[in-house]
Amino acid sequence: MSAVKAKSVATYLIAGNALFTRATALIFICLPVRMQAEEAPAIHVSAAVQAFSSAAEGVPPAPWRVVGLPGNTRKPLTQFDIVQLAGEKVLRVHADHSYANLTHDLMTDKHKGHHMLSWRWRLDKPVVDADLHHKSGDDTPIKVCALFDLPLDHLGFVERNLLRLARSATGEHLPGATLCYVWDQKLPTGSELPSAFTKRIRYQVLDSSNGPLQHWVSHSRDLNADFLHSFGSESGTVPPLLAIVVGADADNTGGSSLAYVGDVSLVEQ
Repeated sequence: MSAVKAKSVATYLIAGNALFTRATALIFICLPVRMQAEEAPAIHVSAAVQAFSSAAEGVPPAPWRVVGLPGNTRKPLTQFDIVQLAGEKVLRVHADHSYANLTHDLMTDKHKGHHMLSWRWRLDKPVVDADLHHKSGDDTPIKVCALFDLPLDHLGFVERNLLRLARSATGEHLPGATLCYVWDQKLPTGSELPSAFTKRIRYQVLDSSNGPLQHWVSHSRDLNADFLHSFGSESGTVPPLLAIVVGADADNTGGSSLAYVGDVSLVEQ
């Protein structure tokens, strides 16, 4: 699989599925991959976001789970592990020619209200050649994403039917909208843009080259306001949350990155 086709798969993987085009045909791939699994463990759904600081060093605590490229047997997975840093337990996120997301499923009936998403992160090493405007540069050294259950009737005909196929094939209720907050060294803070692969994913740049490396930066975002800002043309109401994701990738550029994330909190207002 070429880098461009692989990245097309990756963009829909945030939502649990992938798509790409070949000539006039649409080929749909929906095979979630989890670490260490030929038989994937049951997915545990949580009503709150499990704190990284609550876990022992090593594997992130359940229900956080690592998801890689569908059908991938060769591409490395981005590494996620709990480490001690300056006396605190935090999540280390290391990408090296790799792709993966750390996903935390939520109970949608508990997440229909007005939510604030808060976290802190620090970037120690950016992806030097990343360029989110182009498929060949669509890598992020660190991102925190919210996945929304946007109704199918809000999507275009092609996207609506692709999502139906994905839900049927995976047996999972996959989201129709994904909002990702990213740290990008080239785009200025405040930049907003869709993924180069699919408008189902929208990026908001919170930190850029003006942000100090190897220093913690804290963020608190009004998910409802940000959803309406990015997807308001498709929906005047905010759908329930399905999951929170932490991720990093450096597979398209062939680079590497290193970042850390503190506890992620989701608070209903």
